[in-house]
Amino acid sequence: MTVIAFLGAGSVVFTRELLADILSFDELRDVTLALHDIDPERLETAEMIARRTSAQLGASPTITAHLDRRRALDGADFVINSIQVGMYAATVRDFEIPARYGLRQTIADTLGVGGIFRALRTFPALDGIAADMLELCPDAWLLNYTNPMAMNVAYLAATAPRLKVAGLCHSVFWTVHDLAALLEVPLDEVDYTGAGVNHQAWLLRLEHRGESLYPRLDELLESYPQLRRRVRMDMYQRLGFFPTETSEHSSEYVPWYLHHDDEIARLRIPVGDYLRISADNVTEYHETRRALLAGEPLDLTREATEYAPQVIHSMVTGERRRIHANVPNHGLITNLPSAYAVEVPCVVDRLGVRPEVVGALPPQCAALNRAFVSVGELTVQAAITGDPRMVRQAAMVDPNTAATLTVKQIWQLCDDLTAAHGDLLPPALR
Repeated sequence: MTVIAFLGAGSVVFTRELLADILSFDELRDVTLALHDIDPERLETAEMIARRTSAQLGASPTITAHLDRRRALDGADFVINSIQVGMYAATVRDFEIPARYGLRQTIADTLGVGGIFRALRTFPALDGIAADMLELCPDAWLLNYTNPMAMNVAYLAATAPRLKVAGLCHSVFWTVHDLAALLEVPLDEVDYTGAGVNHQAWLLRLEHRGESLYPRLDELLESYPQLRRRVRMDMYQRLGFFPTETSEHSSEYVPWYLHHDDEIARLRIPVGDYLRISADNVTEYHETRRALLAGEPLDLTREATEYAPQVIHSMVTGERRRIHANVPNHGLITNLPSAYAVEVPCVVDRLGVRPEVVGALPPQCAALNRAFVSVGELTVQAAITGDPRMVRQAAMVDPNTAATLTVKQIWQLCDDLTAAHGDLLPPALR
């Protein structure tokens, strides 16, 4: 019997989608689902979702719910991690305090001061998860969705190298999905390869029946100037390879856009957008709970299957798939730092997640990725060594932060965020 543990199951919308995907596979309809959350109400809601989803799909899983993480992990074959340490209140702090200094952010969960402090809040939880898994389910795969993805995967590779970890993000797939729709070609006829770092990977290959789609995209951008008014379209035209994350994300990983009012207007950048998204998520949680308590059916329609259910299905059945995942860079991308997490194509089957060697990225893409990686490397080392100076140094080398603030402001901002997050941070860095 396959046992799947959900950590952060109270992320109910995401849990609903994953459960619908998992239980839609015939071979997974009788799995054991072990749900864990530290919030009793959210855990109760997740359990209701699991039971309602099972009933609507006619599946018969065994469902358990646990406030104790260790009970959920005991004997697991797969562990899906979607925790958010500090929840919405911490996200608000990550936006409001930098904004007082004039530092603009859009999503703040991957890089920049928002990404740095989200990582530092998350690492202690990852320590506990890794220790519990190595004791209670040492052969299980940890399928991580929690951001900042690259920092989290790199941290686990450094602190728990025996743990089997794959970081899963849908950005490569949905980028190709949206480009196929834009270019009016069937998605199932598009061949593609993405590589780089999570949220800043590049479509090195984008082809329809063996023909590059980039010339067709160039023609479209030439014909429709409004299409060029987005950050990643601007980056594509200047760099020659399409970035695999949204314009909102992409704008805060480079030094070129967010501190210029005219660029924000030209490229229609929604500053602070994640605050709206997070508030909407809270609203959707309450609406989902209301619907469950009222006995209303869940909307289980899905346009595409998430990666974690595909990974689990492939490892259980042996059906081979090719996905894009985040793994330590052991010779996979030769012009990015070794051991840090990279996003590359991976084959998945009974043998696990096996990354493909990409080789060297185009130099301009690698140059941007190295700046991105430098922030993450310093953040990981800050946590490992307990050196608070490295937290400030990570913020100093962050492209958007460095382009906006003086070094004195950066250090003071880090002091303020440290005080605001308090006990959520590793003790040595408080």
